[in-house]
Amino acid sequence: MGAQTLTHRAVLLSEAIEALAVRSDGTYVDGTFGRGGHSRAILERLGPGGRLIAIDRDPQAVAAAHAITDPRFQVWHSPMSELPAVLEAAGAPLADGMLFDLGVSSPQLEDAARGFSFRADGPLDMRMDTSRGQTAAQWLAAATERQIREGIGDYGEERFAKQIAKALVAAREREPIVRTKQLADIVGAAVRTREPGQDPATRTFQALRILVNRELQEVSLTLPQALAHLTPGGRLAVISFHSLEDRIVKRFMRAASQPDLPRDLPLRASEMPQMPLKIVGRVIRASAAEIAANPRARSATLRVAERTGAPVDPTLLHRIEPDAWRS
Repeated sequence: MGAQTLTHRAVLLSEAIEALAVRSDGTYVDGTFGRGGHSRAILERLGPGGRLIAIDRDPQAVAAAHAITDPRFQVWHSPMSELPAVLEAAGAPLADGMLFDLGVSSPQLEDAARGFSFRADGPLDMRMDTSRGQTAAQWLAAATERQIREGIGDYGEERFAKQIAKALVAAREREPIVRTKQLADIVGAAVRTREPGQDPATRTFQALRILVNRELQEVSLTLPQALAHLTPGGRLAVISFHSLEDRIVKRFMRAASQPDLPRDLPLRASEMPQMPLKIVGRVIRASAAEIAANPRARSATLRVAERTGAPVDPTLLHRIEPDAWRS
């Protein structure tokens, strides 16, 4: 999310801004401010009558956003799933474009006190919003072995989830699991076969982060809201960093752009029902040059869609499965 600090770059920056097709007098939403790389680039495209509304649930990101004193810019401390409330409070019921850069940001990963990374020891927190909610340590202390196994298996796509869950339950009986290095060591001892180039704790840390922050639920809730608050011709651009997020985005955009009709129903193109979204271009991924400069970009996927003039059929949202991230 966001970007320009000494250690963080906004991923797919130029591609995302181009995808939004920013109008100088338009109203735009950066739903994941981070450190503001995308927001600053949008502001550069806006004229005096333009407006940018930024959202982030991380208090540190919001604090960083306050450094932007541009009168066209506002920031809100909120999860992106509260988009309608933010837009109402901002007096902007509709936007001409919305950008969501999903996942964890480099400043979050690199701050050991946040507990996102196994590379440095720190408290096992992992909350994106440190002002509320349950920490990863608290979740691990309360969850059953089955919940741990299913969580790591589902959200981390970890094939050793059973062994890891058993090891974690045994370890917490000896002492609470409250540090990142402590967790990484337990997982490392439980995973005998290591994937080349990947720390054995990688998938477990991913799973716990997603669980604690309800990341997939946030994406599933936010996308239909974004659709409902886009002007005709407005663009929706979403950058995801792993297959679980991207699966939700892909299926949402497909459901909102393709009518759900029997395959053998004979219809002319002119008879096809209008859908509220149309896909714009193909999936965009980082260039070799960007990956070389910023290895985090390797897994980034940008999908873009445009709001049409068709109304949003309420039944459409029922066709977008809550578990769309599952394979």
